[in-house]
Amino acid sequence: MPTSAITTPRETTAPASATPTDRTPALTVGVLAETAAGERRVALDPSAVERLTKAGRVVLVEPGAGMSATFEDAAYTDAGATVATRKEIIAKCTVIPVVRFPDDELAKALRSGQVLVGLLDPFNNLEAVADLAGRGVTAVALELLPRTLSRAQSMDALSSQSSAAGYRAGIVAAAAYGRYLPMMITASGTATPAKAIVIGTGVAGLQAIATLKRLGAVVTGYDVRAASRGEVESLGAKFLTSSVAQGAGDGGYARAMTEAEQQTQQAELAKALADFDIIVTTAKVPGRTPPELVSAATLKSLRAGTVCVDLGSSDKGGNVAGSIDGETTVTAGGVTIVGAGELASDLPASASQMYGRNILAVIDALVPANLVVVDQADEVHQNIVVSYDGAVTNAAVRKALKLDALPAHSEPAKANAS
Repeated sequence: MPTSAITTPRETTAPASATPTDRTPALTVGVLAETAAGERRVALDPSAVERLTKAGRVVLVEPGAGMSATFEDAAYTDAGATVATRKEIIAKCTVIPVVRFPDDELAKALRSGQVLVGLLDPFNNLEAVADLAGRGVTAVALELLPRTLSRAQSMDALSSQSSAAGYRAGIVAAAAYGRYLPMMITASGTATPAKAIVIGTGVAGLQAIATLKRLGAVVTGYDVRAASRGEVESLGAKFLTSSVAQGAGDGGYARAMTEAEQQTQQAELAKALADFDIIVTTAKVPGRTPPELVSAATLKSLRAGTVCVDLGSSDKGGNVAGSIDGETTVTAGGVTIVGAGELASDLPASASQMYGRNILAVIDALVPANLVVVDQADEVHQNIVVSYDGAVTNAAVRKALKLDALPAHSEPAKANAS
């Protein structure tokens, strides 16, 4: 059967062009509690659930799934959902949205025909993705969305979560900084405003700039992409760039820099950063180790009391030397480093609401009428659908797994990680 229009066998055996009938089973969607340490978000909030149930979908919710994001079970049942055990949800639901890649117990419990949707970080979970594919699970990784497509914007979970993280970064920086952010004129004298720099002016960076400006800091935005100047200056911030040439990559992401470019950039930043009180770094490269933008030598040149908030922090390192994701450390020189790779989780209600809308858009795209359809000729499907029908189908993930490329529009071969 051609892969240009494929339906999941669990939902229906009818062709993709089929229309739903009274006998077409309603799509079942499961909302589970996230299990990652410190994760407070939930994949679907009650407002998203209400939209699903009003559209005729069946939604099952694990008890307490949204409590960390302040969503009580009653809010879900009021939205039309049914509370069910985790085991029941995994057994009954076709689509299971998640915020992060599931724990081993959930991943191993998924079966053929089920659809796992979320920020799956496939390049850092290659073996697990290959295992899901081999068991017939359809895995949909939202971070692989081609962000330059206007019709894909409603599915852009990276942007929605980066927006929350950038806003929160400004608040976290202000809380960690031991002085006033704005200029304050008091009877005891005048406090000078804090000087902040945000490195990387994508969605997260622009939100951080806007938040720090609102709090009264004097803000500079730094980016190797010259096109960012207008956006930064429109927020009332100064713009600083590097002698490194164009830093934009395909798909709307910042590209990874070469080693020589990183050295040049670090040398320039080392001179500039010594004059700032707050440094926010935002450089995440999907599937790769984040670039180190603030080196150990640079940290030694910073004043005591300087605060670095590292949104690029991960278990593979961070933008700031020595940052530990999820932890706050203080160097011997008195510089505070906040490892904040998942800072959107600190704004769980708003972040979950935005994420829920992204999940709804993906469900609408893949399940237009209760029939799960994967269209390999569609650019969005080609990118976000990582595995389908027993095979890894995303070209970049196949390459990372050292699998041969799939023939165009042909039946995918069995996934086999090497």
